[in-house]
Amino acid sequence: MASWQHIDELQDLTADLTRFTDDLTHLTTRLGLDIAPLFADHISLRCHQNTTAERWRRGLEQCGALLSENIINGRPICLFTLAEPIRVAHWAFTVVELPWPGEKRYPHEGWEHIEIVLPGPPETLNARALALLADDGLSQPGISVKTSSPKGERERLPNPTLAVTDGKVTVKFHPWSIEEIVASER
Repeated sequence: MASWQHIDELQDLTADLTRFTDDLTHLTTRLGLDIAPLFADHISLRCHQNTTAERWRRGLEQCGALLSENIINGRPICLFTLAEPIRVAHWAFTVVELPWPGEKRYPHEGWEHIEIVLPGPPETLNARALALLADDGLSQPGISVKTSSPKGERERLPNPTLAVTDGKVTVKFHPWSIEEIVASER
C-alpha cells in the first residue's frame, strides 16, 4: 500500500501538516495543556467543497482502509485506517476523519483537529477536560469552547465533546475512542 505522503490526491495535506503541527503546538501552549501524557486517537480534516472531500477520499483509499462511513449531524463522515501513520507531536495517527462540508465555513481546508480520549463517565467529560487547562487558558482573546453531542445514525454510546479552538486548529475531548464508537454501531 502506498505511503499517504506520496499520493497525488493528498499532496495538499502533506504540505499542510507542518502548518497544522505548528498551530496545534501554539494552541496547546496557550492553553497550558500538557499533551505528553494524553492519548489522541485520530486526526481530522475540514473542507469547503464536496469535490475536495471526494478527492481526499480517493487518496485515502489508496493508503488505507475505510473503517466507517456514517451520517453525523446530517453529513457524511468517513473514517480511514492508514497503513502508515501521520505524525504530529508525539502521536502517530493511523485513523483519519474525513467529514464532507457542512453548514459551517472553516478558515482553512486541510488538517483541523485532533481528538483526545479521556476515559471516564460521559457526564464528567467537561470537568475532566477543563481541569487539564491552565486557569487563564480559556480567557485569552480568540479562544472559544464548544460542547456538543454528535451522534451517528447507529451509535449507541453517549459521546459528548468538548472542543477548544483558536479559530485555526481545535483540540477535542471525548470519553470514548473512535474504535469504541464504531464498535457501538455494529
